[in-house]
Amino acid sequence: MSNLIKDLFFKSENFSLKLEKYFDIYEEYFSSYKGKKIIFVEIGVYNGGSLKIWKNFFGDNAKIIGIDINPECKKFEEPGIDIYIGNQSDPNFWYNFFQKVGNVDIILDDGGHTNLDQIITTTQCIPYINDGGILMVEDVHTSYINSYNSKKSLSFINFAKKIIDDVNYTYDNSKKFNFSLNKYIYSTHFYESMVIFKVNRSKTIQNNKFDNNGINHKIEDLTWVGNELHITTIAKILDKIIFINSKKIKKIIRKIVNSKILSKFFN
Repeated sequence: MSNLIKDLFFKSENFSLKLEKYFDIYEEYFSSYKGKKIIFVEIGVYNGGSLKIWKNFFGDNAKIIGIDINPECKKFEEPGIDIYIGNQSDPNFWYNFFQKVGNVDIILDDGGHTNLDQIITTTQCIPYINDGGILMVEDVHTSYINSYNSKKSLSFINFAKKIIDDVNYTYDNSKKFNFSLNKYIYSTHFYESMVIFKVNRSKTIQNNKFDNNGINHKIEDLTWVGNELHITTIAKILDKIIFINSKKIKKIIRKIVNSKILSKFFN
C-alpha cells in the first residue's frame, strides 16, 4: 500500500532518520490536514531532512516551523519554513515562542528525547494547540533508558500514564491532580515508541449519563454475582449462615481472591 510520507522521506535531499512504523501513524493522523491552512511545528531539525517532507505533504497552505537548540539549523530556513532556535526544556522559550507564533495545530516532538525535554514540551505546548489539533511525541522508548531520565519513575511514559488518569478524572470530578491537562486533552494514543495527545477543549467536559426514556423492564444487575465465580462454594455456605452479614464478607473475600487472580497480569 502506498505511503506518501514514506515516499517523500526517501526523496528528501537532506538526511533524515525515522523508525519504520512511524510512517503509517503519520498517514493516519496527518492526512486530514492536507491542503488546509495549518501551523505545523517539528521539534528537532537536525539535518533538515523532514522539513520539506512536511511542506510537500501538507501543501502550500501550511506553515512549517522547525525548532532546534543548535543555531546551525537556521540554515534550513526558506520561504514557507521558519526556524526558531531554542531549548525545548526551557518554559521561557515556549512562552516567547507562542507569544510570537500564536496557537498551532500540530506539534511533532522529535527533539532531545529526555524526560525533561518531553515532559516540559508537553506541559508548555498543550495549552497552545488549537481544538482538533495534536501533539505527537516520538521515540518515547527513551523512557526505558537510564541516560535519558533524571529519574526512571519520572519518565515521560509514566507522565503519559498519569494523563490517562487525569482524563478519566473528569468523569465525576472526584479526584484531581495538582497539575492537570484534562481541560485540553480528551484522548491519548499509545504506539511503540510514540504517544499522541488529541486536544479538544469542547470534548473535555464532564461525561454526563443519559437515558432514552425507554421501557425499564427492571432487569436485575448481576455484576457482582458474575464476579463471585471463584468463590462460589464459600458464597453458598455464607448465604446459609443467618446471623452474619454474608454480603459484606463475600465482598471482602471476592476482592482478595480476584486480586490474586488478576495480579499475574500486572507482573
